Amino acid sequence: MATASSVLVIKLGALGDFVQALGPFAAVRRHHRDARLTLLTTGPFRDFAHASGYFDDIWDFGRPAAADVVGWLRLRHRLRAAGFGRVYDLQTSDRSSFYYRLFWPGPYPEWSGIAKGCSHPHANPDRDHMHTVERQAEQLAVAGISEVPPTDLSWAAAAVGHFRLPKRFALLAPGGAAHRPGKRWPAEKYGALARALNDRGLSPVLIGAKAEADVMAAVKAASPAALDLSGQTNLFDLAALGRRAAAAIGNDTGPMHLLAGVGCRSVVLYSSDSDPALCGQRGPAVAILRREPLAELAVSEVLGALGL
Repeated sequence: MATASSVLVIKLGALGDFVQALGPFAAVRRHHRDARLTLLTTGPFRDFAHASGYFDDIWDFGRPAAADVVGWLRLRHRLRAAGFGRVYDLQTSDRSSFYYRLFWPGPYPEWSGIAKGCSHPHANPDRDHMHTVERQAEQLAVAGISEVPPTDLSWAAAAVGHFRLPKRFALLAPGGAAHRPGKRWPAEKYGALARALNDRGLSPVLIGAKAEADVMAAVKAASPAALDLSGQTNLFDLAALGRRAAAAIGNDTGPMHLLAGVGCRSVVLYSSDSDPALCGQRGPAVAILRREPLAELAVSEVLGALGL
């Protein structure tokens, strides 16, 4: 067990990356069980991180805009004043590595990450070709943490009775980043899948962001029986829905990481826009289907992956 009395973990996002950092969070907490542990993150993850029980403090101002001088000065002041003995940069981006420079002119804390000059660099030249889970485990091993448990989301719970869920249902996540359309299976195919699931006794339930309303509308138009919960769920709701669902099918998005993490039987659809070898969802019952272009993936193949 390490002796640093104050420890910082940096993880800014996004959702899938945050879910895959939960094992490392637990490992750091165990290793520094007597330390005050602070997470530097962003607003969307504050409540979720708090509920995990891994952290004593959560700072949600971890991503000031480039022109936000006040924000950068505030971040520098808080970092330097906190007296951190060690920092685990699990974001390992150019931005988070720059935070190491905010401690200038020193003293600098022990630092696990990829910042130039840090005390515990993850210097494996193949780190960018490793899956996130293995990469973070190796990074922590370099810093003296040899055991990283799998993702545990048992603490993420919510009452979802107000959604009036069908008795047997499958979750569909047909959305995704608007600026990466290649990651999306066409809405009309999700509509056909929704109809096929309904015919097999599994009511389709749509999840996603409010901004994806156009995609959800297209799926619901093709399958009017679908229940549209887009824009109505938070992270705790998704975890609860995943535990009750018979299955989840979706594009390579953050919610699919969360659903897979709670043990929901998951089928995740990939194109060449992302690589499951680097960022694929992990869980006890995950199937990955990949096509390029993704539109060539047939509904029958998805049903086959579900055993239907």
